[in-house]
Amino acid sequence: MDSSRNESRENSTPILLLTSGELDQSITQTGGAGRGGGRAMEDGSPYKVTVLKEGYSYLDDGGQFRADGTITLVQGRHTILVDTGGPQDKDTLLQQLERHGLTPQDVQYVVCTHGHVDHVGNLNLFPDATHIVSFDICKGDVYTDHPFKQGAAYTIDEQVSVIPTPGHTGADVNVVVKTETHGTVVIAGDLFEKEADQSDPSLWQDVSENPSQQAEGRKHVLAMADFIVPGHGAMFKVQKETQPS
Repeated sequence: MDSSRNESRENSTPILLLTSGELDQSITQTGGAGRGGGRAMEDGSPYKVTVLKEGYSYLDDGGQFRADGTITLVQGRHTILVDTGGPQDKDTLLQQLERHGLTPQDVQYVVCTHGHVDHVGNLNLFPDATHIVSFDICKGDVYTDHPFKQGAAYTIDEQVSVIPTPGHTGADVNVVVKTETHGTVVIAGDLFEKEADQSDPSLWQDVSENPSQQAEGRKHVLAMADFIVPGHGAMFKVQKETQPS
């Protein structure tokens, strides 16, 4: 999220941490926590998706705009972190990983849906991971070319892929996770700001670099997803009769 983001219609206090009960309600598949100190599960293990920190955006009582991005953990054959929050989220992120039996060294992929500060603020915690940041892919100082610009998805495995969804910025990506019990979960970054932006399109259009391109991406994701994790709000179930705005 950049500093030009519009004022949100929401003035409520953000939820910074999920309670134990809320964590239990995360979108998961059948299967226990990762073995071996929280490392990647066995090959073929079903994936679970857990929101470690729910993003928010709101105007505070003093008239200041406040925002931070959602941080999401994907666990199955691979351990994947999607968006790392802002620099102020360092301690929260490390605590949440520990709560799930993980250290930064256990994370194999870090995907940042785009390059705004509230999504990339803790990349340096994961020097051993493969980083996918917008359309860049690297591990250490070794870069891998991939045709995101031509619309090609990057496959992590048969259950997880990274798809290009430009519009909010010129190089956004989304993470698509196929699950057994909740269908397809799309971790969407700021392609969707929050569920409310479907009824109030200005919430996403006013901060979009290319609204027409983003509208196409939103339509595509709504058609494929059963649940969406937006960049600045709670995970929501897709109502298939909903027409994207």
